[in-house]
This record gives sequence, structure tokens and C-alpha cells, in this order.
Amino acid sequence: MHTRIVYIVLLSFIFFVDSQSQDPTFSQFYANPLYLAPSFAGATEEYRLGMNYRNQWPAVPGVFHTYSISFDKALHNFNSGIGVLATYDVAGSGELSTTNIGLLYSYDFNINKDWHIRPGVQFKFYYLGLDIYKLVFNSQLTGSGTTPSIYPPPFDNVADVDFATSAMVYNDRIWAGFTLDHLLVPKTSFYGDEANVPVKFNLFGGTQIIRKTRLKVKLQEVLSVAMNFQKQAKFYQTDIGLYYYRDPLIFGMWYRGIPFVTTQAGDAIIGLVGIKTSQFHFGYSYDFTISNLISATAGAHEVSVIYEFTTFKLNSQKQRIRAIPCPEF
Repeated sequence: MHTRIVYIVLLSFIFFVDSQSQDPTFSQFYANPLYLAPSFAGATEEYRLGMNYRNQWPAVPGVFHTYSISFDKALHNFNSGIGVLATYDVAGSGELSTTNIGLLYSYDFNINKDWHIRPGVQFKFYYLGLDIYKLVFNSQLTGSGTTPSIYPPPFDNVADVDFATSAMVYNDRIWAGFTLDHLLVPKTSFYGDEANVPVKFNLFGGTQIIRKTRLKVKLQEVLSVAMNFQKQAKFYQTDIGLYYYRDPLIFGMWYRGIPFVTTQAGDAIIGLVGIKTSQFHFGYSYDFTISNLISATAGAHEVSVIYEFTTFKLNSQKQRIRAIPCPEF
């Protein structure tokens, strides 16, 4: 009974309050680089295929799942990269879903022999849907129902367009960048009210503290520190963490909830383990909740798979976009 009451309260907010939604967040930021910033489009040897899945709060009734698939290609002759990114986020028993499908482009500028600037843009289609027949209403809680019965009027799913831009600066050991997303503030109201997705701001960066290579080509051991700050509407979040890579394994630890720069201080500790080869990357991470929700959510599971491949021989490609030193998870 308590769970059903919670559903009714949430439903009231969905239908009768002008609310502003927030984007889903991936703990493995760099395993979904096109989602983090359009500047990463084409920042690969030639082709890259990525797939990501996140199961948020599995102990909470209903589902909170996010899926992502991306594909991008480096255009070496033009110092550019192109890509396509699709994300699908579904939440709650009524399967309130958000779908984004976008095209991305980035360009790499040489400031000097050491530093590069890489701006990027994304144009995308936005779709918001809800399966009303999976919701539980007040009139369904008892055998006799209620008078009058509660049932929302018909509504239309929402379709709109959106735009994001980003810029990143980097050398062979340091990277930093920002992203501005939802610049066209797409609609989120099923009834045509003034409700929009608020603009999201991301600030990310990091550096390689230790780096050992073999034959000055293949990375053998790397220790990196990185951070990611994001703000959307009244909510903001800061993550800071370490990555340790020793060919072919990678381990990571993140802390989410730094006081004064996160809405929910002391939110989660994130552990990561993965494997990285020249073509295949696989990562698994778990968000261990440390806030007052510790006994109610069961954290979050996240899986990432990246496959990179080329169609040319290494010695035949004279022009190449310089590798960005950030981790792949």
C-alpha cells in the first residue's frame, strides 16, 4: 500500500506540476565520450562503436534504466570527427521514457606542437513518452474504487529538437573541457504547459600522474586523476577519482558528493574494474550509496563495451588526430 501511495504522489508531479527534468548520469564518463561532449566525436584511431547500460537503484520499485549506443569515425584528412549517438532512459512503473538521437561533429585545432583545441557540436531529436496503462491510480487501490475516479485526460507524447556544444583543450598528458547541452530547451510537458529541459553544464578534466610506455608507442602503466562537475537547473554534482591502468587491466575509484559543490553531499563511492586491449574495452562499475538512501536503493550497476577498429595499415596513414590522454572508462 505504501508503494502505491508513492506512485500516486509521483504521478501527480508528472501530470499536474510544471517540473523540470534532469538528464541521466553515467559513472563511467569516458566510456561514453560522445555523451559527455561532442568534442570526442572521431577522437579515435578510425572507427569506434560503444554501448553502455546503467541500472540505477535496482531495489526501488519500478525501473530506472539507461541505454546508450554510439558510433563515430575519425576524418583524418580534415582534422575532424563525426558520430551518431542514441540514448534511451526509462523510469518508473509507467515507463516514463526519454529518447535522444543525434549527429555530432568535432574539429581539431593545433595551437602548437604540444597543445590542441577541439570544439564540437551536436544536433539531436528529442522524444518523451509515457505508457499510461502501466500506471496505478487511486480508483484501482480498492475493490470498490473511488468516486469520482481519478484518471488524467488524454495527452500527446512530446517530440522536439535540441542542440549541444563543447570545447576541449589537451596535450599528451592533460585534458580539460566543458559542454553546454539542451541549448534549445526542448519541451517536457504532455499537455503543452511551459515545462522544458533545463540547460546542462559540464566541466571535466584531468591529468596523467604516472605514465610508462613500451617502445614509446604502447602504454604499459598509467595513473590518472580526473574530475567531472555538472549543473542542471538547481542541481549540481561533482565527482573526483583515480584510474590505474596496467596492461591490460584497469581499476578505478570515484567519490561523488564533495561538500559545497554537490547538491547531495556524500552521495556515493564508485568502484570500477575493466579490461582494455588495442581494440576491445570492457568495464563494470558499481555505485555504493553512502547517503541516507544507503538502505533503500542497492546502488547502481553500469556496464560499458567499446570496440575500435581500422581499415588502414598503421604506416599508410600519415595524418592522424592526436590521441586525447583521458581514460576510456
